[in-house]
Amino acid sequence: MEIKAASNREMRWIKKTYLEAFPKLERKPFGLMKQKARQGMMEFLAVFDGGCPVGLAITVLHKDMVLLDYFAIHRAYRGHSYGSGALRLLKEHYEGKRLILEIELFDEEAPNREERLRRKQFYLKNGMRETGLEVCVFKVPMEVLTDGAPVTYEEYHSIYQETIGSAFARKVTRL
Repeated sequence: MEIKAASNREMRWIKKTYLEAFPKLERKPFGLMKQKARQGMMEFLAVFDGGCPVGLAITVLHKDMVLLDYFAIHRAYRGHSYGSGALRLLKEHYEGKRLILEIELFDEEAPNREERLRRKQFYLKNGMRETGLEVCVFKVPMEVLTDGAPVTYEEYHSIYQETIGSAFARKVTRL
């Protein structure tokens, strides 16, 4: 398995997978993310197995922090340890930086309750740690996890403010 910057050809696959994997409410405009990538603030990474794309990672880069904004293994490849392997490769790729991500806050009443629980267990099993930070990102209650390095709310929020822009940063609040 390997992870590398997505080529133009792979960007089509990434966009299709991104649109399938993430609810509309949680998606940023793809064109905006591509613009931020051209400015060096975001990266589109493809996860490969034997030359075949199996997953994606879209990251936001700010100072010594990397926000794993979107991470997905294509549905045809889930349940075969690709996610664990890809997360390990991401940690290596960003060695020396604090890796941060957001997951939906667990809610007993949520229709995708089991999915949320499995997602959190996956990240904890793969070395991510709870920060105690609970945020609302585009009206979706989330919790912030890191690779173990501490992060304050102010540092986390500065990722949005300084890279994505103040219009998006206003849509990210502390719970």
